[in-house]
Amino acid sequence: MIVIFSTIFGALLGTLIAKRRKGKRLDILQYAAAYAIAFAILGLFLTIFVHRLAV
Repeated sequence: MIVIFSTIFGALLGTLIAKRRKGKRLDILQYAAAYAIAFAILGLFLTIFVHRLAV
């Protein structure tokens, strides 16, 4: 669940940053994808950390 939310948040954040920098459509898509991947990885590590603490 954390991974899904962090991926969506990363995509939205990347989109907003690219729009603020006045990027074209492909720039916005690239920023959204890059931020989504980065935040998904962070969310995955956070999920693993939380599950390890629960045990």
